[in-house]
Amino acid sequence: MLKEFKEFALKGNVVDMAVGIIIGAAFGTLVKSLVDDLLMPPIGLLLGNVDFSNLLVVLREGKVAGPYVSVAAARQAGAVTLNVGLFLNTVISFLIVAFSVFLVVKAMNRLKREAPPPEPGTKECPFCVSLIPLQARRCPHCTAELPA
Repeated sequence: MLKEFKEFALKGNVVDMAVGIIIGAAFGTLVKSLVDDLLMPPIGLLLGNVDFSNLLVVLREGKVAGPYVSVAAARQAGAVTLNVGLFLNTVISFLIVAFSVFLVVKAMNRLKREAPPPEPGTKECPFCVSLIPLQARRCPHCTAELPA
């Protein structure tokens, strides 16, 4: 059983998939940082100093009455909230990752495009429908004289 597992784990597809998952996770954290640390602060500044990571809607007050200045404060008070800002950050991160994956797949498909088929080296004999060389003047199968 150990031998079979070793053969399975060392197949090219499994190793490629593992590398893809690791790179994908690292890319996800990079995009999360891009959204949280570089994109959302200027957008929040333009919209009147809104911190999107702490944008929330209170559904039920907690032990300590609101208003809550952050999602962490609302959670600590036991409030039930809709974390709109965190969701918005996640949606933006997803869109960036999805667009990046689209660009990578598009580039891979461009590289994989099949070359046009080579020009045929044979043609069909109009009399016996056998394949014959393009330069043939007479069919080797039926011995018919071929049109030029």
